[in-house]
Amino acid sequence: MNVTGEPSFRESVDLMFRRATALMDLSPGLEEKIRVCNSTYTVRFGVRLRGAMKTFTGYRSVHSEHMEPVKGGIRYALSVHQDEVEALAALMTYKCALVEAPFGGSKGGLCIDPREWDEHELEQITRRFAYELIKRDLINPAQNVPAPDMGTGEREMAWIADQYARMNTTDINAKACVTGKPPHAGGIQGRVEATGRGVQFALREFFRHAEDVARAGLSGGLEGKKVVVQGLGNVGYHAAKFLSEEDGAKIIAVAERDGAVVDPEGINIEELRQWMGRNQGSVKGFPYGSYMADGAAALELACDILIPAALEGVIHKGNAANIQAPLIVEAANGPITFGADEILREKGAVIIPDMYANAGGVTVSYFEWVKNLSHIRFGRMQRRAEEGRSRLLVEELERLSADKNLGWTLSADFKQKFLQGSDELALVRSGLDDTMRTAYQSMREVWHGRSEVEDLRTAAYIVSIDRVAKTYRSKGL
Repeated sequence: MNVTGEPSFRESVDLMFRRATALMDLSPGLEEKIRVCNSTYTVRFGVRLRGAMKTFTGYRSVHSEHMEPVKGGIRYALSVHQDEVEALAALMTYKCALVEAPFGGSKGGLCIDPREWDEHELEQITRRFAYELIKRDLINPAQNVPAPDMGTGEREMAWIADQYARMNTTDINAKACVTGKPPHAGGIQGRVEATGRGVQFALREFFRHAEDVARAGLSGGLEGKKVVVQGLGNVGYHAAKFLSEEDGAKIIAVAERDGAVVDPEGINIEELRQWMGRNQGSVKGFPYGSYMADGAAALELACDILIPAALEGVIHKGNAANIQAPLIVEAANGPITFGADEILREKGAVIIPDMYANAGGVTVSYFEWVKNLSHIRFGRMQRRAEEGRSRLLVEELERLSADKNLGWTLSADFKQKFLQGSDELALVRSGLDDTMRTAYQSMREVWHGRSEVEDLRTAAYIVSIDRVAKTYRSKGL
């Protein structure tokens, strides 16, 4: 327990795991095998910077190797510690199982504030960290495949991929050692937006089911729904942008570390993002809407949908009773503590759990890994064939229209859309949409099919744990 009297993040994951397994028929030995973290490697390494030797501490944790490679991001933050990394690794196991990505769960972290170092220094630190992991096969296309997380992005992944290639010069699959790379360095279109896009697709699927929407005390679709977003990093920005620009949702508040912007008429997310880019990430002084100095208080605003998209534990026993949103989407990992989860469920709030809601990142990482192993971009072989078949159909319809004098023509907009073959981005978005739909339906089947399962989180754990258990049993364990 921590000072607030609540379980730690790792303990919360275990408690949620046990809440699900209590409703399952697993042997105690298999249950324990699935729950425990297999291994954690701690590395302390030195880098000569600014005329002195600086020592850094990093972690790479492997939760489950029921499938390999194992998969999970690397985060850069001063708050990184072993328990957090192990909890995140466990969530990755369940997340991959839920969306049927063929990976075990892993996670990494480096105790560092990336803002304290310039780009060249960060590259030196990252390459040394990667070197320490690579030489122990903790980065390997067939064994352990990292990805970006909080504090890291395409740039860091490109450095890691290059470091691996330098140390494994004859590995033809070297680019598959890490995902989230820039497209020009072996990455895939749509990876940067993937987690935020997954949040959008998760909400779209939820709103396709009127019975589920009614459980949250809502009705209709996403259009006009009032949304509060906490954290406008990569995930929160893309989720808010897509929901407002494509689905007609109204982002009435955005909370950040230095306060919140509130506008009941809706915030232009692109304008706010550009403002933050010009002002060291601050939302203070944004000329539209009103400013709240206490950003955490924005979580308690009246709204239809609350999207915590930053750190774990932002909704806890201390503020859960004040949360007014009837629908909460966990875009971050573990934003709701175990204690808060119980309070919110008793209030009747519906929570779309993190292991599902933010699975867009690992799903598109899976696509990138497959692309790297196949050594060809998606759409390269079939796109023009699709266009050719579509053109034949359109031309025949137009010929019939002219010959029979039917008086109708195909609209130019339809022709343009129909004749366009699927490129990599379109295929990635299609695959992500299908994955999020299928995963939600598997959770929903348990949620509605078993009276003792009262919430989507428990349903998600049951689906995931059952799939991991089946894999272990097939291995004879």
